[in-house]
Amino acid sequence: MPPHHLPSLRSRLRAWTRTTAPALALLCPLAVAAEPAAQAPAQLPTVTVRAEGDADAAAPLRPSVAAEQQRLDRVPGGTNLATPQQETRLATLRDALDYQPGIVIQDFFGAMDQPRLSIRGSGIQSNPLNRGVLLLQDGLPLNDADGSFIIGLVEPRNAALVSVRRGANTLMPGATTLGGELDFQSLTGADERGRVRTEVGSFGRQALQGAVGLQGAQWDGRISVSGDRYDGYRHHSASQRDALHANVGFQAAGGFENRTYLSWTDLDFDIPTVVPKDRVRTQPRGVMGDGATPQDQLLNVYRRDPRREATQLRLANRSRWGDDALRQELGVYWQDTDDLFNNQTSYTITRSRTAGAQWQASGQTAGPLAWRAALGWSRSRMDRDLDATSPVNGAALQRFGAYDLTADNLQALLAADWRLASAWTLVGQWGWSHQERDAASRLDGRTLQQQWSFSTPKVGVNWTPTPAVRWWANLSRSQEAPTFWEIVSATVAPNAPAAASSELVRLDLQRATTFEVGGQGRWGEGARALHWTAAVYRSQVAGELMSTTDANGIKVGTYNYAGGTRHQGVEAGLSGSWPLGMGALDWRGSWTYSDFRFKDGIYAGNRIAGVPRHLINAEVLWRVATGAGVWRMGPSLRWMPTDTPTDHANTAGSEQDAYALLGFKLEWKSGPWTAYLQADNRTDRRYASSYAIRNQATAAQPGYLPGLGRNVAAGVSYQF
Repeated sequence: MPPHHLPSLRSRLRAWTRTTAPALALLCPLAVAAEPAAQAPAQLPTVTVRAEGDADAAAPLRPSVAAEQQRLDRVPGGTNLATPQQETRLATLRDALDYQPGIVIQDFFGAMDQPRLSIRGSGIQSNPLNRGVLLLQDGLPLNDADGSFIIGLVEPRNAALVSVRRGANTLMPGATTLGGELDFQSLTGADERGRVRTEVGSFGRQALQGAVGLQGAQWDGRISVSGDRYDGYRHHSASQRDALHANVGFQAAGGFENRTYLSWTDLDFDIPTVVPKDRVRTQPRGVMGDGATPQDQLLNVYRRDPRREATQLRLANRSRWGDDALRQELGVYWQDTDDLFNNQTSYTITRSRTAGAQWQASGQTAGPLAWRAALGWSRSRMDRDLDATSPVNGAALQRFGAYDLTADNLQALLAADWRLASAWTLVGQWGWSHQERDAASRLDGRTLQQQWSFSTPKVGVNWTPTPAVRWWANLSRSQEAPTFWEIVSATVAPNAPAAASSELVRLDLQRATTFEVGGQGRWGEGARALHWTAAVYRSQVAGELMSTTDANGIKVGTYNYAGGTRHQGVEAGLSGSWPLGMGALDWRGSWTYSDFRFKDGIYAGNRIAGVPRHLINAEVLWRVATGAGVWRMGPSLRWMPTDTPTDHANTAGSEQDAYALLGFKLEWKSGPWTAYLQADNRTDRRYASSYAIRNQATAAQPGYLPGLGRNVAAGVSYQF
């Protein structure tokens, strides 16, 4: 364990949560028992159906699936609306977002760690860190101001819905990247009075959540505590996460709303790292150090102890007021994050303090024009230290980097919807952003100040020929500044820690122009209706940010690719229900096709490493109602039918091999009770779930992450 000191707040909150979580779970039924017996269970908030010309583009502070879907239907581009509480298992981000077209999640260790999240090729080169999309919690940014985020801090059990605006189809002023934005809207006291949820599974998986919600005439509040533990499928892959989420809302006369949010998350996980390709099949649970080769001795995971420890405390507040003629919203947030990351050869220790504010306004003119405006500001101050690690016991050695980092963003957005005719709407949006990334070394006085000012315009059209069908087309511009994980670069040879060095790298923006067409709709009526969505896009990218790893699978640096690149693909989804016998077949599926290539430069014509060309997810469940409740059961499929390059040179033999994973699910619901049994990878397929990205690779280099073997999970939930 390196000599680092996290704030006392972390230890106090961790101890408080671990002692309080079980008690809070036990208190849930007591809180309900104390309510008057005649009181009906709280329902989701009533949805007010507005006229088509209503310009209220901001969702209410208490989320509603119907209201959010209405808002997304005005976006002339690809979107997703996921409802995590309808899923049985909610252990990971994949559980919440599986079967959603256009969202690629590549697991690392299958638990509360750091999966690779990508939309339209965003951030595929950033692993093992995350960038390329804007994460939002209740409409306010979760990212630090430099654009980076720790994806394992997200708690899907606390989300009432996840609203995804893919690509440039964004609504918030801070979203300027190729990938778009994901908004996790929290459950409130009006959504449920309480819940107890417990889950267990293979490889030591355990989870417990307890939540209590209260509602008055003009207010509501909710608090949720959860804890996860996982021994891990592979050696040295244990993980744990403790989280507390709370919010309280108030509604006053005249349409004024205010909601305050508090969240605290403590995340720890071991990192088993990558192995050569042949070990994915021969030793899928193994790590470097299990063998007797010189490579095993050099990269011995047990001695080097790679891991990540992150704690975040976040406070936010949102206020909303006005009417359809002029509605305004003001949000402020503050978060404090401690992050220790050991990548085998060095410790990166970061203390980040981020603050931000966001104002939005919307209105409707007397004619066919609706408008939106927004301003956003955010600042992060980071202290980052780099320590070399001992190859003998993983202890911290000399400090070879110490930096003061400051990221500032000032952003504005103007948008208008003009109804050209009853079925046609023209949508225009213009965003402006000024971003600064300043870095200064505390060891040798080196500095690097970078700033960019740019605009991100978009124009699109919606055509609704029938109430059941909508088509769209749009042309947009996106821009992405590098994060400090790219700007601060460390070089540490595994066998020569004394020669460790760091530098500040000057990088340019990644810029893209994207054209998209698509549609969504419903075929049929009633229970047999088929719901479909499809989008086709092409992005011409300049200066794509490329982060690569060395021969040992350790990140070595980032550069702007000198030639142009092209991202294009198809995002399609289908879902429906079909009566069968005494019940019905509920089915859903998605297909995400990604064709990313180098246009010019040294890799001209090659595929860009990082994202599978085809990714297919499907599920078919037979639903039947009995006197004991409603049962659903059936198979699932996760299929990557073609090999995926792991290096930009597209070296033969180094690809991630194609795979198909078969699963089975059994669900039961009766009143407030829900139970499930889920079995994944039933054939015990040995496959690589993800990999390190290189300019040029060989199968013998450590670069592959074996995916989970055959596993089973079960859970029970009781909602008051």
